[in-house]
Amino acid sequence: MKKIIVSLLILFAVKSYSQQFISTGKIEYEMRVNNHRMFGDGIFGRMFKDRMPNFSTYYYNLTFTDNRAVYKFDRLNERDKMPWSDNNNQDDIWFSDYNTQLFSNSKFVFDGTYLLSDTLMNINWKLVPNETREIAGFTCRKAQGIIFDSVYVFAFYTDEITTNGGPMGIHGLPGMILGVTIPRMFSSWIATKVELNGVNTNIITPPTKGKKKDPNELKLNVEKATKDWGPWGLQSVYNIFL
Repeated sequence: MKKIIVSLLILFAVKSYSQQFISTGKIEYEMRVNNHRMFGDGIFGRMFKDRMPNFSTYYYNLTFTDNRAVYKFDRLNERDKMPWSDNNNQDDIWFSDYNTQLFSNSKFVFDGTYLLSDTLMNINWKLVPNETREIAGFTCRKAQGIIFDSVYVFAFYTDEITTNGGPMGIHGLPGMILGVTIPRMFSSWIATKVELNGVNTNIITPPTKGKKKDPNELKLNVEKATKDWGPWGLQSVYNIFL
């Protein structure tokens, strides 16, 4: 019996010692958007539904070290691209400092690129017990949160990566968020791979391109311009802070 107990203690110690705690790396996310549902049945949906793919797929990279991160567009799936140009995605950069709770983003909105800085948005998270999912080789726990007062976010995070971030401005869980679904935006993000070696952390700096603008002021302008656009208009507003 003593030998069995000693063996179990050794196995437990080895397992605990071998557990990863990662603070630096690069994550590739696959983003999918349901275009037909996003554009809805309004005027824009009726105009473009026959010309657009049902889904579009985009790829972004999140580079992180300690508790800072930068999230950038990488590429799109050419087979299901929208009929109009997607080149403006390359201007979108999200820089987040989770220690200071500040962000600095570069966003292309309608007619130009804007430089936005403010505090990270508050997300009211609730952990979901006994529900896990493996994503990119990591066991992730589920959580649900609310943004913009009434928009639900469903996320899967791993505490093996210690940075408390995720794609875009999604953050605030006890580890890295590797999967996100926002039903109101008809969009999802899922990590496809995590790189730990040879990561260039020098790119984790705030963006400098764009016209400086107060995010709340830009949000009001976008709300006014898109009030009759249905779900697509709402997504344009949400994207100011996401």
